[in-house]
Amino acid sequence: MSDTADKSSKTEEPTEKKIRDSVEKGNLPVSREAPILGSLLAAMAFLTFQLQRGGERLGQGLQAVFENPAQWDLATGRDALHLMHVAGLEMAWFIAPAAALFILAGILSSVLQNAPQINAERIRPKWSNVSPAQGWTRMFGARGFTEFGKSVFKFGAISVIVMMFLVNDLEAAVGTMFTDPAQLPETILTMSMQLLSAVSIATIVLVAADLMFSRVHWRRDLRMTKQEIKDEHKQAEGDPMVKARQRQIARDRSRKRMMASVPKATLVIANPTHYAIALRYVREEGGAPLVVAKGVDLVALKIREVAEANDIPVIEDKLLARSMYDHVDVDQMIPPQFFKAVAELIYYLHAREGARVDVGVA
Repeated sequence: MSDTADKSSKTEEPTEKKIRDSVEKGNLPVSREAPILGSLLAAMAFLTFQLQRGGERLGQGLQAVFENPAQWDLATGRDALHLMHVAGLEMAWFIAPAAALFILAGILSSVLQNAPQINAERIRPKWSNVSPAQGWTRMFGARGFTEFGKSVFKFGAISVIVMMFLVNDLEAAVGTMFTDPAQLPETILTMSMQLLSAVSIATIVLVAADLMFSRVHWRRDLRMTKQEIKDEHKQAEGDPMVKARQRQIARDRSRKRMMASVPKATLVIANPTHYAIALRYVREEGGAPLVVAKGVDLVALKIREVAEANDIPVIEDKLLARSMYDHVDVDQMIPPQFFKAVAELIYYLHAREGARVDVGVA
């Protein structure tokens, strides 16, 4: 019941990440009928291009080996092994092309379905592969019944094709008993090719249907619940609470660094309570005044408190402070539109400092 409920809740199409993870794990849609079709086509290719020529060469080679038995000395076991080696070599020349064709067909039937990849997950031992309960589920589950249906279709299709072929060529098959025996191999070859061609056509239909079914079933197995999609999105984008906490930590660190720079300021421009901007200007350092800190409300009050504790002048200018706050950034020089206003304030401070020096001297 839980499996049924779980499957019914998976109503959403798989995401690109889910598909990519499945491919990386080696979970790909594969038709088990494709290798069978490849084997049939390899057999047809061998019968068409290699059987007659290879058979003639094999016959000539074996004839040369066994036509004159007297040429072979079989007094010892080594002599017998030598004879078997020569005969086996002739057989190998005949079998090797067929083996190569079948191997190539098997590789192509897999490569053409999915790109090859090395994946240790597919060959890792799993208890589910030898578990009787899992095996029973595979045999009598939906996939098991599907495989059984395909097997029944294959058996039925091949049986019908063979029956039709025998009925149509029954007269020709019987006639071979009254023909020249030298023509018998060619007749058998022709009939075999016709039979393989018919079976291959039926297999092509089966493979096309199986490929479509396997891909549909694969995507159905990859379907996700809405909660899984939310969790994946959260994992990809990051947990909002964690990200908010990270931003808060970053702001706190930035604020601490900014406050540590306030004692280096030359002046602070503020309105009474809401805004404060700390500027540093030293003629020897060159450049325009540098913004070392800025803040609003509680941060502004803290900037003023640190400035007053370090005897840094605080100049209240509501309009300038409000205007500068939206246009300046910390650790950046002030924009040109504020040069004149800030220069007047700096000149005023220098003039006031000069007056204090004169009064002290007097």
